Amino acid sequence: IGSKYWEPDDSFIRSFEAVTTPLFSSDDCALPVACSGQWGGQAPETYRRIGRTLDLLYLCGGGIVSHPDGPGAGVRAVLQAWQAAVEGIALTDYARDHVELTRSI
Repeated sequence: IGSKYWEPDDSFIRSFEAVTTPLFSSDDCALPVACSGQWGGQAPETYRRIGRTLDLLYLCGGGIVSHPDGPGAGVRAVLQAWQAAVEGIALTDYARDHVELTRSI
């Protein structure tokens, strides 16, 4: 969602739904991947639009290594953003108590 791909967000959602639909049994689904320009700021909308699931690979290259406090803080910021999404808390509110997220947004 909101990536640098040419693909519109709605097309990504349709693709996500297609690869998470079982072919024969519930355990034969592919694991979808969200990548290309991902960072924690996209987590709430991505989480909402993919059906509130954590069953995906969320790949953040620059979203981690470009954090102003280094890659470790970048990882924590992305995790904090996803936790905010799961808990239904706005990123700006969640960031008040999470310095890594604050610095990334």
